[in-house]
Amino acid sequence: MLNRFFKLDEHKTSVATELSAGLSTFLTMSFIIAVNPGILSEAGIDFAAGFIATILATILGTLIMGLYARWPVAVAPGMGLNAYFAFVVVLGYGLSWQQALTAVFISSVAFFIFSITRIRSWLILSIPAEMQIAITAGIGLFLAMIGLQSAGLIVDNPDTLVGLGSLNSPETILALTGLILMAALDKLGVKGSILITILGLSALGWFSGLASFNGLISAPPVASAAFSLDFSALTTTAFLSVIFVMFFVDFFDTTGTLTAIAEPAKLKDEKGQIKNLNKAVLADTSASIFGSLLGTSNMTTYLESAAGLRSGGRTGLVAVTVAILFAACLFFEPLFSSIPAFATAPALIYVAIGFFDGLRQIDWSDMSVALPVILTVFLMPLTFSIAAGISIGFLSYVAIRILSGKSSTLSPGIMMITSFGLVWIVLQYAV
Repeated sequence: MLNRFFKLDEHKTSVATELSAGLSTFLTMSFIIAVNPGILSEAGIDFAAGFIATILATILGTLIMGLYARWPVAVAPGMGLNAYFAFVVVLGYGLSWQQALTAVFISSVAFFIFSITRIRSWLILSIPAEMQIAITAGIGLFLAMIGLQSAGLIVDNPDTLVGLGSLNSPETILALTGLILMAALDKLGVKGSILITILGLSALGWFSGLASFNGLISAPPVASAAFSLDFSALTTTAFLSVIFVMFFVDFFDTTGTLTAIAEPAKLKDEKGQIKNLNKAVLADTSASIFGSLLGTSNMTTYLESAAGLRSGGRTGLVAVTVAILFAACLFFEPLFSSIPAFATAPALIYVAIGFFDGLRQIDWSDMSVALPVILTVFLMPLTFSIAAGISIGFLSYVAIRILSGKSSTLSPGIMMITSFGLVWIVLQYAV
């Protein structure tokens, strides 16, 4: 039955290979079970509620990807946007977490509708690759900034804005050690290096008294943040700004990740077209809709799924395996709630590094490209605003093209995004 449904023979794989690949993907991305509820708790969502939402949304999104799109990849709350959700939308703009979930819901529905039209393909083809790379790298630097703060490596400094933290703090020493250990384990080819390091640092914290241990196994908690949408801020400037950011980041993230994964997953046909791409996009976007209703931030396809692909995974059975393994984690809430911040901080920094890979493709000798890319990348973390990076980055890109007599190279899609960016800038100063 599995062979017929997932067409295992056609993809030259077997049930054993697919199950093994699913385990590899799970071990590589399971750190999200500890990290995401911790980030959501910063926004005011109870850890247990965030824990349940994270796992249920991952199960549902991954099953949709595996059973509907038949892709061998997993879907879970996206790193970067979860930090944006907590630290910018809630703590920065002052929206409640219920209003923030509503923004996730609305932006996800808008993206879903957008994805079933031809506009999505048109916009993808019209946006320069260097600006897509810049947005991804900017989010990575934004995520790294949060991780460095959580690790205690950088702190507020009234004279220089930021400064070096206390390197004699036990928590900071453990976080830095963990970061180095993650890289070493990954270099050695150890699967689940992030999860292993998080659990190892946590154990050191429990035995040393730096963190408390709450237990290992229990029945799934009954806490829930599901169906808590609040539309009361719908017409405010902050709310509209958040929708703008979430929509475009989702757009770039989904497009970039699915395109990157298609090659190693052998999902391209002889003409170079990606098989079931539309289904994969719809699976990804629908996962965010369900995730917002369950109580978590935007969902996305995980690049960590490449671990399963390297293990030979080729069909949706890989995704189904990942979903089942996440379901088993529902019984380990006491363990994950015991994990301290200094144990998860290295994971934020480590995951952020993968966001910078595309920068090698930038032609740094061409200032008409280099300047907009740098503005986009650095403004996101330094202003603590993804929207600022996107808006000013695209505005500078267009302005340079016009002033240098290259306006003919500007596509309608670029002009549309730049216009949205200008609207966002105006909204920031609206009375």
